[in-house]
Amino acid sequence: MTDKTLLIVEDDLALQRQLRWAYDGYRVLVAATREEALTLLRAEEPAVVTLDLGLPPDPDGTTEGFATLAEMLALKPDLKVIVASGHGARESALRAIAEGAWDFYAKPIDIDALGLIVARAFHVHALEAENRRLAAAAEGKTALGGIITASPEMLKVTRTIERVASADVSVMLLGASGTGKELLARGLHETSGRKGAFVAINCAAIPETLLESELFGHEKGAFTGAVKTTEGKIEQAQGGTLFLDEIGDVPLPLQVKLLRFLQERVIERIGGRKPIAVDTRIVCATHRDIDAMVADQSFREDLYYRLAEIVVRIPSLAERPGDPTLLAKALVKRHAAQMKSAVTGLTADALAAIDAHPWPGNVRELENRVKRAVIMAEGTRIAAADLDLDGEADGDAINLRAVREEADRKAIRHALARSDNNISGTARLLGISRPTLYDLMRAYDLQP
Repeated sequence: MTDKTLLIVEDDLALQRQLRWAYDGYRVLVAATREEALTLLRAEEPAVVTLDLGLPPDPDGTTEGFATLAEMLALKPDLKVIVASGHGARESALRAIAEGAWDFYAKPIDIDALGLIVARAFHVHALEAENRRLAAAAEGKTALGGIITASPEMLKVTRTIERVASADVSVMLLGASGTGKELLARGLHETSGRKGAFVAINCAAIPETLLESELFGHEKGAFTGAVKTTEGKIEQAQGGTLFLDEIGDVPLPLQVKLLRFLQERVIERIGGRKPIAVDTRIVCATHRDIDAMVADQSFREDLYYRLAEIVVRIPSLAERPGDPTLLAKALVKRHAAQMKSAVTGLTADALAAIDAHPWPGNVRELENRVKRAVIMAEGTRIAAADLDLDGEADGDAINLRAVREEADRKAIRHALARSDNNISGTARLLGISRPTLYDLMRAYDLQP
């Protein structure tokens, strides 16, 4: 289904009416302020936006318009924003394009010309979406090698990482244990185009006395037992990416040396005096509250800002509706094949229990339970008891009146996952007709 929702951000009432009339072939939404625009963007997820830079409370300037542009692209990186302004048109155009706008048109607006730009934006957006879908189908996975997801929360994370992958910036991944931080870091490296190796090190798993040598390497004779010159992880990742997992566990003295490397891009091995230039990109991760660590001075503030040029917060599995079921099915196939097991799938009570479980251990917990269940299952299908989740399913306990729209979205995602994206099966699970299901999926912009 092609998304034909157009959001018009314009505070001039007369121009609002004119644009509504001109774009009657689209589903048109109108906002007059930044707050209204962001609310509609979150709720409706339009594909294309026309944005007037002169918005209140700065209708004669562009400050509010550029702030709106930045927040929109942060929420939806694939959004096509067409910026219009009568304020210093050429300068505004160059700045808007530099900050991520898709196209620009100066006021006074020529409706026909702008209509062509809008139509082209929808066309390009649809082509990009189809390319992503075909690439994922061809590989059996997302562009970020191995990430299996259908939740908007996680898709936003993958889009952000794809967007920053080619930029020469340090990235910090924040999320609970088991959310897939290393997998995302590896996907970022593979998408970046860097030719060097991807090297990972868990800073919490190495004793403090050895961590400096692991990172920076050492010269022969630098200390007892140093029988040969050894490259550190930073050098091993030359031309590639170094993933520093649990960066919050790096001791303060070593933080100083790491900061010097990030500032000057040179290192010195332990026992060495020769500076070595290194082109290594740093991606780091932690499950700890790094802001609190900076506040209590257990983590250097200047190092934090060097490492966190881009911060990506990864949702827990409980915040990814529908994903536990999708992941469980994929994990069953993977482990059954590896173990040459006769297990072929999951029973209905297992799927319901997976949906209901809060997954405090995230994807790691899910994989452990599925792996154990593949080994222990007596039949060809895994039951809730095999997962040690019996009695946890919440059945149909979805309060549609209290949280109608969000509940509808979650219920449809869960039903699609359980029925393997079969529309008839999904409609039967939800107790509605196929036309009604199509209407709901169209309204909520959901696709199998």
